[in-house]
Amino acid sequence: MRSSSLEAAHAAFARRSWREACRAFEAASAERVLEADDCERLAVASYMAGDDSRCVQAWEAAHRAALEDGDLDAAARSAILLALCLVLRGQMAHAGGWVARAEELLDECGGECAASGYVLIPKLLGALDGDPAVATDLAVKAAAIAKRFGDADLRALAVLGHGQALLGLGDTAAGVTRLDEVMVSVTGGEVGPVVAGIVYCAVIIECLKRFDLERASEWTAALSDWCDGQPDLVPYRGQCLVHRSQLHHVAGRWADALTTAEAACRHLSDPPHPALGLAYYQEGECHRLLGDFDRAEAAYRAASGCGFDPVPGLALLTLARGDTGAAVPSIQRALSEVTDPLARAPLLAAATEILRAADDLTGARQAADELAASAAGSAPAVLRAMASHALGSVLVAEGDPVAGLVELRAASREWKWLCMPYEAARTATAIALACTALGDRAAAALEFDNALATFRALGAAPDTERLAAVAELVGDHGGTAGRGGRAELSPREAEVLVHLAAGKSNREIAEALVISQHTVGRHVENIFTKLGVSSRAAATAYAYEHRLLSDR
Repeated sequence: MRSSSLEAAHAAFARRSWREACRAFEAASAERVLEADDCERLAVASYMAGDDSRCVQAWEAAHRAALEDGDLDAAARSAILLALCLVLRGQMAHAGGWVARAEELLDECGGECAASGYVLIPKLLGALDGDPAVATDLAVKAAAIAKRFGDADLRALAVLGHGQALLGLGDTAAGVTRLDEVMVSVTGGEVGPVVAGIVYCAVIIECLKRFDLERASEWTAALSDWCDGQPDLVPYRGQCLVHRSQLHHVAGRWADALTTAEAACRHLSDPPHPALGLAYYQEGECHRLLGDFDRAEAAYRAASGCGFDPVPGLALLTLARGDTGAAVPSIQRALSEVTDPLARAPLLAAATEILRAADDLTGARQAADELAASAAGSAPAVLRAMASHALGSVLVAEGDPVAGLVELRAASREWKWLCMPYEAARTATAIALACTALGDRAAAALEFDNALATFRALGAAPDTERLAAVAELVGDHGGTAGRGGRAELSPREAEVLVHLAAGKSNREIAEALVISQHTVGRHVENIFTKLGVSSRAAATAYAYEHRLLSDR
């Protein structure tokens, strides 16, 4: 006959009240020795409540109880599930020991059982990075075993691994189909909570890696609902918050993105979770775009301390502070270390911007061309927009604003369709500068106004400050930018250009720099000649492109 404590434990477990379930199972264990199934339930409840030590102890107890019952299949399965939990904590050596024990038990079984499939999962995970073809074979074998023994958790892990392996082989359509398939089983409540959390996070990460924002948004909303339905949940809540922050950021909800990123950092800090570095990086991105450069740098440093490379964000922060010379080697170093085309995409987009600011048009063009090659074919809309913006901006800088506008207009359409306001405003700014180069003041003014309104609504202080200055000057003075002129300004000429771009007259510049108006006039003439421009508006456009309008 069941004890009242055990009945309460089962009821709490069914409600997914994890802490209550843990307390009730502990109370029941004081009254009687828990059976293997209840030890497993305690392990799951402890894991979901964030009590990792008790989780390990409970899995070990489940393993021992199964051995005492002579159920080698259950004992091996407990060993593998314990190993998976240890892998999630980063305890690889400990996990390896339990995998070896499970394999030894399976040898004793002498025949196939459900655990025969579970023991393939760690091998599948190990093969995903280095040999996706091997991972595919292992996933198919595990799925077949899961089907024979009717094990929903094993099937979910196998289908997830199969989808990831197919993506690694370049078969995006088939890989995404498998990921959607496994998500149906998760959202339908067919799998246990530990596996459900693993699948949710893995699928969303794959979507974000491939810039599939629509799918990532849909599954993140489902994950949020899943987390919200379990008030005691600890392991996946922080990672869910990171993804939620990323999607808030993309949608232009920057205040929400920052608040959510900060909450993610708190959830993931104790104990430190592998996703903590990404959470700090996301926080840094929010601060950088909002203009709080000191806090952005602190967040990037924290991300680095967690083993997460904070580039391109840190390189773009360095550029925003006006230190182009330091930004260039930062982005080049990051590119030298990354080979995966999808992972290189944001680095290439940043490299295009940084190298243009450094007057390295050859390097900027190479980065833009590589990005365009990655976006060729049936690439996600985000990747296509990134590539079009990068290439269009380089074409304008090379002196071909007509061709540049074709690419920039394509990027603008994509950003608007994707509902990504900040990126759309950046492209509108580039379009305005191209129109300025062609002498179309009316079109430039419209694009400047649209971009400025968006930047202000978002709270993008650095972009707002620079764009407000350049838009005002273009509206007042018009003009046509030179094509292909490159600057070799002296330090004094650079100072004059900054004041000129801020809308100051020659007299005001002379007073600010304590030099004569005649000297200012000579510097202005030299600036126009070196930049290949014929007006203050065109010189201001150059200053904006090279981020000379910020004194941060």
